[in-house]
Amino acid sequence: MSSILTNNSAMVALQTLRGINSNLETVQSEISTGKKVATAKDNAAIWAISTVMATDVDSFNQITDSLNKGSSTVGVARAASEQVTSLLQDMKNLIVSAQEDLNADDRAKIQTDIDAKRTAISNIVNAAQFNGQNLLQGDESISILASLDRGSDGSVSATSITVARQDLQTSAAVDAADKVSGDAGFVSTADSATDTDTDKVASSAGTIASDDSDGTITDGATTTLTIKGGAVAAGDVFAFTVGGEDISVTAVDGDTTNTIAAKLRTAIDAATVTNLDAAGGADGADAATDDATITLIANGGDVTFDDSTISTTYVQSVISDGDSADISIAGGTLAAGDTFTVSADGNDYTYTAVDGDTNNDVAAGLKALLDDASITDLNVTVSDAADPASDAATLTLEADGSDVEVNLTALASQDAAVAAGGLGAIADLSVGTTEDATAALNTIEDLLDTAINAATAFGSAQTQIEGQGEFVQTLIDSMTAGIGAMVDADIEAASAKLQALQVQQQLGVQALSIANSNPQTLLSLFR
Repeated sequence: MSSILTNNSAMVALQTLRGINSNLETVQSEISTGKKVATAKDNAAIWAISTVMATDVDSFNQITDSLNKGSSTVGVARAASEQVTSLLQDMKNLIVSAQEDLNADDRAKIQTDIDAKRTAISNIVNAAQFNGQNLLQGDESISILASLDRGSDGSVSATSITVARQDLQTSAAVDAADKVSGDAGFVSTADSATDTDTDKVASSAGTIASDDSDGTITDGATTTLTIKGGAVAAGDVFAFTVGGEDISVTAVDGDTTNTIAAKLRTAIDAATVTNLDAAGGADGADAATDDATITLIANGGDVTFDDSTISTTYVQSVISDGDSADISIAGGTLAAGDTFTVSADGNDYTYTAVDGDTNNDVAAGLKALLDDASITDLNVTVSDAADPASDAATLTLEADGSDVEVNLTALASQDAAVAAGGLGAIADLSVGTTEDATAALNTIEDLLDTAINAATAFGSAQTQIEGQGEFVQTLIDSMTAGIGAMVDADIEAASAKLQALQVQQQLGVQALSIANSNPQTLLSLFR
């Protein structure tokens, strides 16, 4: 049936043409973008997967840059340590040549060459940096980003390669310096303690004991006095009476039990005691732990000696019962390794700062040490600094129940000591004498081992980094190919399809034209 109201043929032709145009638009988009999935509406699942993978590829490209920079940093350190090794070998050759019997002139010339190579090593170590990183100075490790690991649950974690620094600095050790007023952490007090003479406790460091207690050294006999090994403080008094003569020695700063024994022997001889030979005895091998002795020998008659006359005293500083002393710890920035010492009850209590500590932490640390010591009748409290960067913290020592021994003059705070560099012993290399040359030969062997180990460590690290870089590049290529397989258009197929759709489009337009001409045919029925 023909109708002038509804042209079914035109609607069919139009619907067909719309489909052809839609397919043609899709194919044209594939050709122009090169992708069959360019946006989420093309294929949401494939687009999501490919986008995640594409972001990973971008990240791995950044990792490649990190690995390249890390490889260069380690490469500089490796090359420098290898050069240092070569120079140390040259120094060894010079030291070996100095093992012969040489005159002073020849030794001086060899020493000049050694010093020149030492300077060259120092210059290489100081210059061996890449992008501000010098792996030949210090001991902290560096981390180089190596990979991103994506779990099955979508979580991502970073993996790093750790490279340890190898210290090849030629600097010598620097002893800790005492802090002075105005330094951060300076420990001080405006309070004082009462000084009293106190007998040393039997068998404590510096006490004198006798092996004869009958009051007489009989003719021909020997009495031995033993001075207990250990620390001696300035002001300690060592005294006894022999043959009616009072013998006394007061320790000065730097004295040891050995020097006290020597002074007592001198004092005995100077007293010219009747029938007493010159004092003898022996020093302790280590005055810090071993005893020193004094021998008294009667010759020609008995010599009176009563060990009850022996007296060893020290000056004791005390906080009187009911009194207290405030110890101030100055504010400011502290360094890890700074030490802080308070002396109480005859012992030193030292707190060593760690990274990030403030003077409040120091005060708390000293309080904990004193509390753990459980010193009788000593109460310890802390008043924190409001602002540790500028204000002082206060440690208060209070005697409650009896006097408490303290030494407020022994308060001490020191800066952190600077350790020697890995090649610090190079500063002492000398071939000035045969003995020096022999010692230098042993030292240079140790230094060579240090440099060789450093070069080996850097070489292994660089190999690991470069291997990881090759893997990451392979991974990038594989992921890029995978993304392309999912989203890239098949240009050959798209081109052929485009031509077919263009023909279909032309035919569809003709079909629509024919369908639209049908109502004109109906008009001829009314002519």
